[in-house]
Amino acid sequence: MVRQQYTTTTDGSSLERPERQYVYNIGIYGWRKRCLYLFVLLLLIVLVVNFALTIWILKVMWFSPSGMGHLRVTSEGLRLEGESEFLYPLYAKEIRSRVDNSLHLHSSQNVTVNARNSEGQITGRLTVGPGLVETHGQQFQINSDKGKMLFSVDEKEVLVGTDKLVVTGPGGALFEHSVETPLVRADSSKQLRLESPTRSLSMDAPKGVYIKAQTGEIEAISRRDIKLQSSDGSVSDLHR
Repeated sequence: MVRQQYTTTTDGSSLERPERQYVYNIGIYGWRKRCLYLFVLLLLIVLVVNFALTIWILKVMWFSPSGMGHLRVTSEGLRLEGESEFLYPLYAKEIRSRVDNSLHLHSSQNVTVNARNSEGQITGRLTVGPGLVETHGQQFQINSDKGKMLFSVDEKEVLVGTDKLVVTGPGGALFEHSVETPLVRADSSKQLRLESPTRSLSMDAPKGVYIKAQTGEIEAISRRDIKLQSSDGSVSDLHR
């Protein structure tokens, strides 16, 4: 809106008549003003809804200054209480449970633990699946709580570090290659039987082979010859 202002003077006056002055009144009127108010109202509604959703998410997810839900951020790392489900692989330097609780790992298919080197290559793997426990690595070793080696396996040999290895199966133990042990003994109520169905059976020792039956007999059965040979000494009957 433009408004014109005029100034009049009387006759004989020395005042000059000023030029016309225009005054502009700037503003929003009519439907533009109503649209602006409506837009501001909608913006306030959106802000209120967003604020309410933020409060609801914080409440549902249990956000706190120390973490989210059962997940707490401590100086030693992350602390998770209760049960959790991981949909993707979990990478961690150390996983341990509380002092008074045990650590359980559950999966509908299998549980796989991988060890990688600095280049990301897998150097060891332990897989626990339905009816199968499988491990991949250069060596598999089981130690006692005192650090003593109990069982060790690699590509060349199998070591048993216990004081005694007991085989309780009715079929005994089957070895396709040589066995190194200082003593082979049966249970006091059972017989000891060494058998080679299709090949020869030999017993060697650097200081001698000692065979003894305390309460029974010693029987040697062969389809062909039975040879007792001594390279430096003699074969004799001690009871003769």
